[in-house]
Amino acid sequence: MCTDRRDFLRLSAGMAGAALLGSSLAHAQQDPQPEAIRSLRRMTDKVVPITLEERKGRIEKAQRLMREQRIDAIYVEPGSSMFYYTGMRWGTSERMFAMVIPARGELAWVCPKFEEERARELISMGTDIRTWEEDESPYKRVAEILKDRGVRTGTVGIEERVRFFLYDGIRQAAPGVKFVSATPITAGCRMFKSPAELALMQIANDITIVAYKATRDSMTEGMTQGEFAGNCAAAFRALGTSGGVFVSFGKYTAFPHGSSTPQRLKEGDVVLMDGGCGIEGYQSDITRTFVFGKATDRQRQIWDLEKKAQDAGFAAAKVGAPCEAVDAAARKVITDAGFGPDYKVPGLPHRTGHGIGLDGHEWTNFVRGNKTPIQPGMCFSDEPTIVIYGEFGIRLEDCLYITPNGPKFFTKQSESIDEPF
Repeated sequence: MCTDRRDFLRLSAGMAGAALLGSSLAHAQQDPQPEAIRSLRRMTDKVVPITLEERKGRIEKAQRLMREQRIDAIYVEPGSSMFYYTGMRWGTSERMFAMVIPARGELAWVCPKFEEERARELISMGTDIRTWEEDESPYKRVAEILKDRGVRTGTVGIEERVRFFLYDGIRQAAPGVKFVSATPITAGCRMFKSPAELALMQIANDITIVAYKATRDSMTEGMTQGEFAGNCAAAFRALGTSGGVFVSFGKYTAFPHGSSTPQRLKEGDVVLMDGGCGIEGYQSDITRTFVFGKATDRQRQIWDLEKKAQDAGFAAAKVGAPCEAVDAAARKVITDAGFGPDYKVPGLPHRTGHGIGLDGHEWTNFVRGNKTPIQPGMCFSDEPTIVIYGEFGIRLEDCLYITPNGPKFFTKQSESIDEPF
């Protein structure tokens, strides 16, 4: 359920304390890795990146959607959407680097002049690169692109991650233009995964399960969260990628995204690990919950209830059904058992799932009120949680994709509290 793979180390540090995590990781670097991690081998040798032809097709779809939505162009700065359409990775700063995709015609770039040569090395789509010197306005370059594409008084979509100062500068430089959200275009493309995207997500999920199992097999009495997270990061590296996890022990598993209290593992603790990795930018997001040692009857009861709720959510993810139906089905299992109701705890305090792809959380969500029909190509997490503050929490999270015949999980669900993998 983590918001982004880049948040894992931050979350781990927040739970265990920055100093504790740092010292634990330093200690892990000095000591030999556990056997379960040393025995891992790369799983990324057969990764097939997204082709240039597929990216060109994405731009063509975006332009078709723009024409349908009567949007004349969209403005995108570096991030997942820019990468999705062009394969370009570029950092963000106060200096504008951006892309404009018009509804008709060639896309264009805006780049600091002193970065032009590096940009030309990286840009694989589009030859119209407008540069600006340090004492010039980049906003005027955007206005010039719009004018040259025939957009003087039309409508321009702003991608949702664009920072306000950039939008505000463009707005002032192009006073005749109307600005709207570009989400109908970007989500209209990115929400539906191609076979190549699904293949990359499958590899990310396969790797995550292997890394998790090796991490679990490396647990020892008294280990810290930082040591646990360090073992998991090492497992991902051994498997050929970078990834991370946050983990909670005992009563702190009731905190959906962890507690700031440092913890050490002890016999009988519930262990909740949540995280994943990225393959060519495509994310996995998996949660496994189990017990270090022998589970109590109470732990088994709540774990089995959580599994039943996850199953109910999966069964409701039918083509054509509204997204909210999945949340309703999973939540009903939990409330029928006496928890809740609604978001009250003990119970399920958050939505049942979120979209996933190039971002760990993206469009759209399994949440009450979301009438968006479930369609083939969509990908979601299925992760109802049962939170019981003062005792423990149980979350089982697997991601699924929608086929014409219904949902399929990327990963095999946990079989029981004793057999999480």
